[in-house]
Amino acid sequence: MTTDTEQFTARNNGVTIPVSRGGNGRTLVLCPGLSSTQAELRELIEALRRDFDVVSFDLRGHGFSSAADRYSFEAFLGDFVAVMAEVGRRGLSSAPILAGHSYGADLIVHYAAEYPDSVGELVLIDGANPIPAPFITTPDLPGFRTLWADLAAWQESISGTARQVLLTAQEILDLNLELDVLRSGIDLDIDVVGPGILDRYRKLDCPIRMVMATSMAGDSGEGRAPRHNRLWRAGIERLVREQPHISVSWLDATHALVVDRVPEVARLILDRC
Repeated sequence: MTTDTEQFTARNNGVTIPVSRGGNGRTLVLCPGLSSTQAELRELIEALRRDFDVVSFDLRGHGFSSAADRYSFEAFLGDFVAVMAEVGRRGLSSAPILAGHSYGADLIVHYAAEYPDSVGELVLIDGANPIPAPFITTPDLPGFRTLWADLAAWQESISGTARQVLLTAQEILDLNLELDVLRSGIDLDIDVVGPGILDRYRKLDCPIRMVMATSMAGDSGEGRAPRHNRLWRAGIERLVREQPHISVSWLDATHALVVDRVPEVARLILDRC
């Protein structure tokens, strides 16, 4: 067995994406979430490499991936398609496990719905949730603007490092508003209701495992956190009512479980796969 790490690059419409691959066992492709990088997930990646051949990468505008003039769910999905194509060219013994955290979980569900023959199994970590109503409503906007403005200010202190995120606070907000519509199927601006991500789940027949945080929005009993946590659980209840074959494990954690609860997350992934 070898634990050497291979470094290579995927490209998508002028964007260069650094990819790392190493470990032992079945191939597992790990898709990070929005504002997250390979460097931030290093501990989880190392834990998974004990049992899996792990492929990790950075989305456009994250880490050492190049910046882009366009940030949207479709563009990030194109990055993932490019990564999977490059990994495939380098050889796979079987259809890989796709794992994704938060925004990354949504990306791999959409990818699997479009390329079902290239996926062996999905592991969704606190994401891809068909919430029954949007997370971000008008009363939430000031809080989220402050949150991401603070994040953007902190990013200045790590500029040029493997943990940097080049997106502006407004770009991150716009992406989260877009994701709300993709998950819930509800666009409050134009009063449109659609199937949301549930429609993607209906196209999947591979095994799906979910690791969800009980306090996704934090464990405060004040402010907007209780509503968001209730909405998060209601989305999963909605999903398993329609797709009862999906396995769900709840971890007593916040949305940062991929950093704060690495041993438990790694063990749940190993147990499920």
